[in-house]
Order: sequence, then structure tokens, then C-alpha cells
Amino acid sequence: MMKISHDSETPAKGQQVISVCGFIHHKFNGIEKVFLAKRAETKKFLPGLYEMPGGHVDFGEDIVDALKREVTEEFGMSISVGDPFASFTYQNLIKQSHSIEVIYFATFTQSHDNVTINPEDHSEYGWFTKAEVLSTVSDNRQLARRNSSVKKDSDEDLELTSILKGFSILEGEALKLG
Repeated sequence: MMKISHDSETPAKGQQVISVCGFIHHKFNGIEKVFLAKRAETKKFLPGLYEMPGGHVDFGEDIVDALKREVTEEFGMSISVGDPFASFTYQNLIKQSHSIEVIYFATFTQSHDNVTINPEDHSEYGWFTKAEVLSTVSDNRQLARRNSSVKKDSDEDLELTSILKGFSILEGEALKLG
């Protein structure tokens, strides 16, 4: 199979693809935020969409190791990976494949000031509160999905739903501990 620079575009007709994402979170002055990156406009698959960091799991690769590798490749950062908390499936019409995406809690293991973007993958990044995800990021995702190269069973944005689920779980844990 021919490999191109954007793996989300490498043909995989009729194949199953496993993807992994990190809900990388941090408290800033007591306020929980999630790290999201905006996909490069040069991407054919969901250009300009804010997303959780992650990518494809290589054949035979441990899923947690794949998440760590992807974050290092795309942002020059190391992470500590926690528990998985969400998963969903979709068809990538660009790759012509079916993807299973698994999402883990994660945190950076070094200063978040050290983030560097690989411009082939992303154009910018930010830290977002739940309210900001519901407004700014949600609007951005709706605009980007108009050029949708994803086929799924419902109109629900499953990654956005997973991001909100991550916040809800963290809020619930904070309530139980408090």
C-alpha cells in the first residue's frame, strides 16, 4: 500500500482502521481545559476542523504507544495516558475505510508551553473550557463538516460528543472527590 504524507488520505479501500485520540486536559487556575488542534487546511479529510490529538494505530502497535507516538510526532510533546472513556466508528470516504476511534484521558508530562505544531498536520491549537467547546469549537466543527468526508449512522458529531463526555466525567470525579 502506498503511503502519503497525510495518513488520513492513504487509500485503505475496504479495510478496518483503528484510530486513537487523547483528551489531553489541564487545570488552569482551577478551570479544566482540553487541548485541541485545528487540522491543516491542506488536509483532504476534515480540513480546518478542531480535533483531539491522535491518529492511526500501525499494524501490531500497542494502542497506547500509538497515541504517545502521534502526540510526539504532531506536537513534540510527551503524554501520560489514562483510561479510555469513549469510542465510536465512522467511514472515511477519502481513505475508503471504516474507522474505529478510541479516546483516552491524557496529560502532558512537560510544560504545555513547549508545544510545537507540525504544519503538515495542524495550523494552530488551543486550550478550551467546556463552554468554549460548546460555542467556538462546535461552530468550527460544523463548518468543517460541511465538506464532510465522513459517513456515519447519525448526524451527531461523535468526537464533539466524546469531548463533552470527557468534561462530564472529570466534573463528576471532582464532585465525588470534593
